[in-house]
Amino acid sequence: MKKCLLLMVVILGNTFNAVAQSDSRLYDIIEAVSAERLEKDIRILANFGTRNTFSDTISNSRGIGAARRWIKGEFDKIDKDCKNCLEVFYQKDLVTPKDGNRIPKEAYVVNVVAIQKGTKYPNRYIIMTGDIDSRNSDTMDYTNDAPGANDNASGMAGTIEAARVLSKYSFENSIIYLGLSGEEQGLFGGKGFAEYAKKNNWEIIGVLNNDMIGNIEGVDGVIDNRTFRIFSEPTPVTETEKERNQRRFYGGEVDGISRQLARYIHKSVTTYMPEMNPMMVYRLDRFGRGGHHRPFNDLGYAGVRIMEAHENYNRQHQNTRVENGINYGDVIEGVNFDYAKKLTAVNAIVLAGLGWSPPEPKNVTIGGVVEPNTKLKWDKAADDSVIGYKIYWRLTTSPQWENSRFVGNIDAYELKGIVIDNYYFGVASVNKIGQESVVVFPSAVMRSTSK
Repeated sequence: MKKCLLLMVVILGNTFNAVAQSDSRLYDIIEAVSAERLEKDIRILANFGTRNTFSDTISNSRGIGAARRWIKGEFDKIDKDCKNCLEVFYQKDLVTPKDGNRIPKEAYVVNVVAIQKGTKYPNRYIIMTGDIDSRNSDTMDYTNDAPGANDNASGMAGTIEAARVLSKYSFENSIIYLGLSGEEQGLFGGKGFAEYAKKNNWEIIGVLNNDMIGNIEGVDGVIDNRTFRIFSEPTPVTETEKERNQRRFYGGEVDGISRQLARYIHKSVTTYMPEMNPMMVYRLDRFGRGGHHRPFNDLGYAGVRIMEAHENYNRQHQNTRVENGINYGDVIEGVNFDYAKKLTAVNAIVLAGLGWSPPEPKNVTIGGVVEPNTKLKWDKAADDSVIGYKIYWRLTTSPQWENSRFVGNIDAYELKGIVIDNYYFGVASVNKIGQESVVVFPSAVMRSTSK
């Protein structure tokens, strides 16, 4: 009897530790990100002169061709250092002037891809992207200088640096480090790669689009090296008319898969990088503008944009010049490398956390209409590392999950005294090392037998 009790205490203790404690490896990952390496890479990218999608592809020192070959070379070096842990290749699609009014001539939009395959779920992917291309005042000008130091050498360098750091680890899910082209001409690189993923039946956990992660001095005069923005759309554009109609009665206006990914990022940062101030923005992107996560959203994948909080419009999409005493142009002096390091670390810990995370519960269903309790049930994740599930709930006006309860390795639970009308609910899987899946919002309703 004593042995049984002792065994039970050990099991419960291990379960508590897995659920309650943080993962020390994530602190190591934060420390491993190097501002010096980021500065070196951003300078190299900016020194290609222009990286306009239609610029020179032959030169080894100038233009988009030289830039993408250098990026692939860096991924190849990382692959060699980690003893072939990356699959590095180009992915491309042909575009012509018929495809958009920002395409001056026929050309290939070429993306650079590095895949770190998961040990257990190689077909589940978390993706970090940076844009290769740059532009000056005229997006059709593909010959004159467009250094693009912050927009978006910072995001591309951050993606390479994340690969350097995370290639030292192995993950159950696959991670993709992705350089996208054609962003300034209409998000063509992201569109092509999202379609490539769909064609290959990839299961995408989420896309972290990094576009401008190095500027701390806003055009409004605000200097802030702690705050950054996470843009996410509220619900998938691919939802059905039935799903839209259900929201009128059951809620979920701000609980789509991209918004849950944004909340996961917010929670990761506040847990492991409390000095940072993640700012969730309830919008697909900046007002009337777009980024390379959108093509993934268009196909039903979760995706967000991570970027600086205070933009400086004098330094983006501008010819390099001095006019009326104002310096214009996206040059290296506008990049704060320590800030770029922080946002790269944000990405790295999210990639790692999701890389180690278990599959999400499926078919989460909720009930409790005109009842004093809320009931939830779900299909368990088919993974022997899952030790149980955590139920989350929050007031309908709250942006973040406020309450949670670990309920063990079961597939249904009733929250006593929690009235369904006043809260939103979700369920996440938890594995043996304490990593959680993204929270899953209920997709169906259990009909009450009460009158």
